[in-house]
Amino acid sequence: MKGSNTVKKPLWVVVGGVVAVLGLLFTLQGADVISGSAMSGTTFWAVAGPIIIVIGLTVATVGVRGRVR
Repeated sequence: MKGSNTVKKPLWVVVGGVVAVLGLLFTLQGADVISGSAMSGTTFWAVAGPIIIVIGLTVATVGVRGRVR
C-alpha cells in the first residue's frame, strides 16, 4: 500500500499546478489581457479564474503535505 501512495502525491501536485495555471489563463482572458477567444473580456472568467487558482493550489498543497487525518 505504501508504494501506491508515493505515486499519488506527485500526481496531485502536477494536477493542482495545471489547474492553477489554467485558472491564471482564464483570469487573464476574462480581464481581456489575453484576447482572441470567446472568453476574452467576460466577467465570468475574470471571477471564476481566481477561484480555480485557489482550488488548484489547494490540490497541489494536499499533494505536497498529504491529507491531514
